[in-house]
Amino acid sequence: MFLIKQLLDFLISLAGLILLLPLFGIIATAIKIDDRGPVFFCQERAGKGGSIFRIYKFRSMVVCAERKGAGVFAEENDFRITRVGKILRHTSLDELPQLFNVLKGEMSLVGPRPTLPYQVERYDARQRERLNVKPGITGWAQVNGRNTLTWSERIELDLWYVNNWSLWLDLKILWRTFITVIRGEGVYGVSKEDPISIIFPKNEKNKSV
Repeated sequence: MFLIKQLLDFLISLAGLILLLPLFGIIATAIKIDDRGPVFFCQERAGKGGSIFRIYKFRSMVVCAERKGAGVFAEENDFRITRVGKILRHTSLDELPQLFNVLKGEMSLVGPRPTLPYQVERYDARQRERLNVKPGITGWAQVNGRNTLTWSERIELDLWYVNNWSLWLDLKILWRTFITVIRGEGVYGVSKEDPISIIFPKNEKNKSV
């Protein structure tokens, strides 16, 4: 079954990149006109087994944004988000370049979202089970609250996905992702305390850069 998942990841990501090439060109042009600077934002993330890879996104914030404001996390009405970036984030179009990561075998279409290496270092043995599968462009946590969830809630949902995976579940998540994006739900986090603050500091509940 996992071989089928890998084959579908490759075929769908390849087809998606070919079909979306004109859209990529439009987005790249808009980013350049709006803020110049690089079109893509790259960042190291933890993949399957904790292996490090570089994730690709369309740049939606000013250059060197991670050194300003909330650092590697973005808040609603964040002054670092560009005009084009607001549209990209609201529609999740900023995530489309991760199809390259899927094509390279670093990510899957569906799986736990890849987190920053220092966050993975704080996982306990059970939480590290989240790394038993490839990270995804979308996942179970993304269609069940997305960035409105605390980190502990996201991890629990991701662990449930890892332990209950099926191709049918992946298809269900892809469909619900489409609905979630259309509705613009959960783009940014909400302010609420995380009772398990030992996992991550409480200010890390927003959408990562």
